[in-house]
Amino acid sequence: MLEIKPLHPEDPPLIARAFAEIGWDKPEAQFARYLDEQTADDRPVLTARLDGEFAGYVTVIWVPQYAPFREAGIPEIQDFNVLPQFRRRGIGTALMDAAEALIATRSPTAGIGVGLYPDYGPAQRLYVLRGYLPDGRGIAWNAIPVTPMQEVMVDDDLALFFTRELASTPG
Repeated sequence: MLEIKPLHPEDPPLIARAFAEIGWDKPEAQFARYLDEQTADDRPVLTARLDGEFAGYVTVIWVPQYAPFREAGIPEIQDFNVLPQFRRRGIGTALMDAAEALIATRSPTAGIGVGLYPDYGPAQRLYVLRGYLPDGRGIAWNAIPVTPMQEVMVDDDLALFFTRELASTPG
C-alpha cells in the first residue's frame, strides 16, 4: 500500500540512511532543515512509503529563489526523489499529484526546475508528459537566468524551468 504523508520528526535519520545506502549524499541535517522549514510553512515536504518502507519524497517552496516564479507567485516543486528500487511503480506520479494538489490550494500554476544532464532524463520526460512547458526564459544556474556566452558549470544547479496550469485553483 502506498502512503503519502508530510515529513515527521522521526523521518530525517531514516531518509538519510536510505539515500546513504545507495551512495547519494543527502545528509540527515538536510531533512532536519526541511522539517524546520515545513514547521514554518515555508517548505511542505511529502514523503512516500510503500508497504511501510520509505520510497521517496518531494518538497514545495512557496517563495522560490527563481525570480520569475517568485515575482509571479508561482510555488516551485523542488528536490523530487524516488529511490531507484521503487521507480516505475507510480510513486513519483503519486508524489507529483500530491504536490500539485497542495500547490492548487494557493496558486493556479505550479513551477519546477529540471537539471540538464542525462541523470535528469527521466524527470525531463515525466514533467513534459504531465503537461509542464518551459517558461520561455532559457536556462538558469543557481536560479539566475544565464545570458548568451556566459560560462556556467553543468551541475545540479543548471536547470530549465517549467510551469503547468493546474486544474483546480484556490476558491
